[in-house]
Amino acid sequence: MDRTTQLTIRRTGTTAPARTSGSPAPPGSHEITHSGAHVYDPDRPTGSLHLRAARVLEGNWTGTSTVPSHGLYPHQWSWDSAFIAIGLRHLSPLRAQTELETLLGAQWGDGRIPHIVFNPSVPLDAYFPSPDFWRSSTAGRAAGAPRTVQTSGIVQPPVHALAAWLVHQADPGLSRSRSFLSRMYPRLAAWHRYLLHRRDLGGGGLASVVHPWEQGMDNSPCWDAPLSRVTPAAPRSFRRADLDHGSAEDRPTDLDYGRYVRLATDYRDGGYADGAGEFAVEDPAFNALLIASEHALAAIAQELGAAGTARHARAERLTAALVERLWDPTEGMFFCRDVHGGDARDGGESGALDSERRSSESGAHGSERGSRSGALAPEQRSTESSAHASERRSRQSGAHTSEQRSRTGALIPERSVAGLLPLILPALPRDIAATLVRTAGGPHFGLGGIARLAPSYDLTGHAFDPHRYWRGPAWFNTNWLLERGLRLHGEHGRAEELRAALLETADTSGFAEYVDPYTGEACGALGFSWTAALTLDLLHEPARADQADRVDQSTHVVSHPGHRAFDKAQGTPPHTSHASHTTHTPHSSFETGAKGGDRG
Repeated sequence: MDRTTQLTIRRTGTTAPARTSGSPAPPGSHEITHSGAHVYDPDRPTGSLHLRAARVLEGNWTGTSTVPSHGLYPHQWSWDSAFIAIGLRHLSPLRAQTELETLLGAQWGDGRIPHIVFNPSVPLDAYFPSPDFWRSSTAGRAAGAPRTVQTSGIVQPPVHALAAWLVHQADPGLSRSRSFLSRMYPRLAAWHRYLLHRRDLGGGGLASVVHPWEQGMDNSPCWDAPLSRVTPAAPRSFRRADLDHGSAEDRPTDLDYGRYVRLATDYRDGGYADGAGEFAVEDPAFNALLIASEHALAAIAQELGAAGTARHARAERLTAALVERLWDPTEGMFFCRDVHGGDARDGGESGALDSERRSSESGAHGSERGSRSGALAPEQRSTESSAHASERRSRQSGAHTSEQRSRTGALIPERSVAGLLPLILPALPRDIAATLVRTAGGPHFGLGGIARLAPSYDLTGHAFDPHRYWRGPAWFNTNWLLERGLRLHGEHGRAEELRAALLETADTSGFAEYVDPYTGEACGALGFSWTAALTLDLLHEPARADQADRVDQSTHVVSHPGHRAFDKAQGTPPHTSHASHTTHTPHSSFETGAKGGDRG
């Protein structure tokens, strides 16, 4: 029996007649390992979605971490590993812990978690930018880059505390016996401190990304305007290894890539110091994940015996700042803020208006649309009705003058799926959550209607392309987050429809990196790790075990494999599980179990 098959075995006292290793198992019989301790469950078909997802993760495992895909992405990526760990916890909590431990073992002294941890056995020309481009151990010395491992110098979205908490919950006994959370907590706290202090480049409390690769949605049209200020690197100064594995029509253009390289080069040559570059953007998805991870850090602190109230309060303050700086009530969604942008470039407009609408309405209406909504204090949000909240925001919107907008940047008028992802936040005002749901199902994203999955960019937008990297295709991680956000805010029917569409698309696309949002046609790399991992999470989330059982009966999907058998198959020591849990008040869907590129 191969190692992948062991992902779906379970302990049992039942044995089957012995047979030789070369003889096939009789139809309907159990398959026994050499010890007779682990038995393959005959009710779980070998072609099941669960088993095929497990094979993807097994095939992409390096021994200490999981690559997104061996061909296109042969190293460890930061937010990939967080999503992968969330799925791996259903197969092997030990391996899921190892995934995160390997990543955080490459953390810099200033707290940043690099977006790539390089595998030294991979040839330098297999991926660009390679370790000799980033020069982390020398260029990053002042920022505390590690000397024993090579990394990139930029970051990716902070999903890590969230992942660590979910991994702990998968097997608290193992986690406690290995002191998993007590070892992770100081590193995760330092990571959040870095983002909240070093990266508050706009002065409004939110973290900024200093390169499009940091936000994760690398080639989004949201970056076009701020990137236009960047002089691209000379085409002959770098070689694009990504085109060896993907069609040029689906990848970033050479011009955009040249700008990516220029930004990264300047950041490196500046010793990876923050605040001096030409690109600084506050992104709603990046900050929403930071807030969700703050709630998770609060839960971790409580598990370790400390009070988590301060972190919950910080998360709620950040939610208020997110609404204050990035919410546009006229357009019904969140937008990126170009910290270095201003009225001179975009007329002070903050709404995501179409090009035609901008040209015809930028006069009299620009100033009106440029006014921002005021943020409610946490205690006010808990007591005010939706109508009062809307009225309050309307009254306060006039306080934001064009002078303030110029000083703190301007919203970028492009609709991205990032602007929907604050749905994952439990303290999001109810009226804003309801508006986001309507926007997701409207003509710009078509969720539950013309689109199979939510696209990465506005279906009606001027830059929409159903196949080009982050300029229209649908991605599994963003839709996974949307599914939880919908469920968190009571949209259970919509969430279940999206979950079913995700499982079907993962199945038919071969766990593709991303897909055409209309047809589900596979794009990018196949056998993509986070697609497989999040498929497993959708199948095995405890809150919907009964639903997974129903899916089993209709589509032969396997649920709840024996992860301890998998751990033993990998030669790991046994452990003792404990049923006790620290009691705390859940603050998010991620705590309760309810659902709420080129990459550099």
